[in-house]
Amino acid sequence: MTEAAMHFYEPGKGHGLKHDPFNSIVGPRPIGWISTKGTDGSINLAPYSFFNGFSYTPPIIGFSSTNVKDSARNAIETGEFVWNLATLAMAEAMNQSCATLPYGESEFAFAGLTPLPSRIVQPPRVAQSPVHFECKVTDVVKLRNLDGGETPATMVFGQVVAVHIAPDLIVDGVFDTFNAGIILRAGGPSAYAKITPETRFDMHRPG
Repeated sequence: MTEAAMHFYEPGKGHGLKHDPFNSIVGPRPIGWISTKGTDGSINLAPYSFFNGFSYTPPIIGFSSTNVKDSARNAIETGEFVWNLATLAMAEAMNQSCATLPYGESEFAFAGLTPLPSRIVQPPRVAQSPVHFECKVTDVVKLRNLDGGETPATMVFGQVVAVHIAPDLIVDGVFDTFNAGIILRAGGPSAYAKITPETRFDMHRPG
C-alpha cells in the first residue's frame, strides 16, 4: 500500500466520509452497561461504548460519557456504579436502555429488565446479566484537547469491589469467555459483534 493510496484526513478538518471511521477502527469495543442510583433514589441504566478495564490489581474499569449524562452524573455524585455484562440474549434490551428518558425515569422498566440488589454498593444490578462488577469511583477526569480546553467528555473510573459470575460460565476454574454470549460495539451507526468459539485463537507470550 503506497502512501498516496491511503485515505488521509485531519480530524479537526473533517473525515470526508459518510460516517466517522474512528469508532469503527477502534473496535470492536466492550460495552460498559452501567447501572447507577441517583441521590434522589432513582435508578438509571445505560450502555457506553467507550469503556474498558485499565488495571488488573486492583481491578479498575472506566467509562467515558461524551456529555455528563445521567449515569455519569449519578456515579460522580454518589461515588458508586455497577457494570453489567451485555450478552446476545439481552442485546435488544441493552439497546432499549439507550433511550433518552427524563431524569428519574427507570431504563430498567422501559427495557423490561429486573433490578437486583447489590451486595456492597447501592446501585442495582441487571438480574438478567450473568456477570456484574460492583464499583466505587476512584477518579473522574474531564478530557481535554491539545489546547488544554475541556471537551464535553468525562471519564469515570471505578475500582471493582465485588464480582458476581453465573456458575455455568466458570469451567474448570476459568471464565468461559467464548460461550458467554458477549457482544461488542463494532462502530458505524448500528454495527455490533459477538464473541464465539469460532473466533478464538491462542498465542503464548515469548519467554
